Amino acid sequence: MSTPRVLFLCTHNSARSQMAEGFLRSMAGHRFEVQSAGTEKTSVHSLAIRAMAERGIDISGHASKTYDSLMTAPWDYVITVCDDANERCPLFPGAAKRLHWSFADPSRATGDEEARLSVFRRVRDAIEARLSEWVASR
Repeated sequence: MSTPRVLFLCTHNSARSQMAEGFLRSMAGHRFEVQSAGTEKTSVHSLAIRAMAERGIDISGHASKTYDSLMTAPWDYVITVCDDANERCPLFPGAAKRLHWSFADPSRATGDEEARLSVFRRVRDAIEARLSEWVASR
């Protein structure tokens, strides 16, 4: 049996999808092949990197990429983690299951750095809880 392939999609591939990729690799990387991508390419948000580092997960080496380079690969799961990506996501020809998990966009947080980091932590914790539940059911 082959390793299930999971693709996390978000708009910018800068925070939510990157955190989800980092968590799944950490929780069950031996059980899944995992990637993340966006509908647009930007860069990995520094506060996402900090929030994940607090959990002992290093995503500083991750790079933002667009989904078009991954369209031809077969995916067992395509999981959108923001509403915009869910609406704009094309059909993936080989995707067995498409799931949508809506998380707030932490990059839209306002205030000083500590206030914004607090928002990233809340979103990080929600992603971690959802993924823990999902992995346990597989």
